Amino acid sequence: MNENQKDSKRFIAVGLMLFALFFGAGNLIFPAAMGQHAGANVWWSVLGFIVTGVGLPLAGVLAIGYSGCENLQELAGRVTPKFGLFFTVLSYLTIGPFFATPRTGSVSYEIAVRPFLHDGGSDLHMTIFLVIFFVISYWLSATPSKLVDRIGKILTPCLLVTILALIAKSFITPLGVPLAADPQYGTTTLAMVQGILDGYNTMDAIASLVFAILVVEFVREAGATTPSEVTRDVFKAGVVAVGCLAFVYIFIAKIGADSVTAIGMQDTGAPVLSLSAKILFGEVGAMLLAVIVLLACLSTSIGLITSCATYFQQLIGGMGYKAYAAVFSIISFCVAMFGLKTIISAAIPVLMFIYPIVVALVILTFLHKFFGGRQCVYAWTIGLTIIPAVVTGLQTAKFSLGSIDVFFNNTVPLHDLGMSWLCFAVAGFIIGLIWKTAVSSKTEA
Repeated sequence: MNENQKDSKRFIAVGLMLFALFFGAGNLIFPAAMGQHAGANVWWSVLGFIVTGVGLPLAGVLAIGYSGCENLQELAGRVTPKFGLFFTVLSYLTIGPFFATPRTGSVSYEIAVRPFLHDGGSDLHMTIFLVIFFVISYWLSATPSKLVDRIGKILTPCLLVTILALIAKSFITPLGVPLAADPQYGTTTLAMVQGILDGYNTMDAIASLVFAILVVEFVREAGATTPSEVTRDVFKAGVVAVGCLAFVYIFIAKIGADSVTAIGMQDTGAPVLSLSAKILFGEVGAMLLAVIVLLACLSTSIGLITSCATYFQQLIGGMGYKAYAAVFSIISFCVAMFGLKTIISAAIPVLMFIYPIVVALVILTFLHKFFGGRQCVYAWTIGLTIIPAVVTGLQTAKFSLGSIDVFFNNTVPLHDLGMSWLCFAVAGFIIGLIWKTAVSSKTEA
């Protein structure tokens, strides 16, 4: 009985660690903004948001555990080894020093620091804050073996308590009632589809393939040995993490939906949260929000720096883990100095390219035994998925493709919803199965 209690506590600690690694300020901002626009249809949009913001990260964590692969590069290498290397490096750089890690520092400054500066802040203020932020991130990530204790047992409970306080007060003194939904959320179907797309913004499906490695290592240390045991234990930790995510998304979206009558429609979720917090708690509310954002961003930054440093130290070598952690902390600081708006704008086209590939790869992982793990199925499916992913990414970047744009806009199903990759992925999977039947594995090899 005591042993079972220890195991339960261990899974809860690992699950809370995973939640903290996933959960950044963006996970607060996006559902808040979605709630404002969804209005009366907020619950349908939340349902869609949970599919991609909760379901896909859980699927990504399980995919790594189920696959038996040691890392993302090995999993993506099932397509081809070169693709595995390319996609893994791109994924780590995207959720690491190029976009997501710098965003944690910039968001922290914009929401948790700048509102308290009487003059609105300056470049000097931002520089000082970012230096402190990334120095702390480096210090906490320099000893990754203590991640569970430092994040799972300390930072995460504090984070959850502050969020719960904000949610509880919103029920005690509601901000208002939801208004009519914006056109893109105008029907239950549209609200759900738009919620699915909004869930992409969290980037957690990409991060799940990286963070899952840490979870797999922890459950193996706890005694799991066989693939089935690893999958089972990873699932337990994953459920804890995504359960917390779902809870937060649901009620933060509700706050956003209720807030329109009190604060009006805002451009992003950041002022939705800050203004709502001030109404609910006064100046104390602003400080409460600052605590939430700082804890969320700091814990995410630690996880990203740790994961990137570990991967590139193994890939390239030449210097130790701590040196790589320092390098990525410095790069993240430099990118963060460009400001939040620039970072977000630059990340969107890259995200539109990566996300379809991530989802297709996760699905293929679970279907691996169905098609005998044949490389041709992986190659055809991912190969065709890349085509609309490239087109959507370039269109998002406002890059004109001429007749290709016309074809995709007017002919390809779901392209207007950003999901044309689904058709190509299914087609690639079918072709891969046909190829598998026509060509022997020996010939393919």
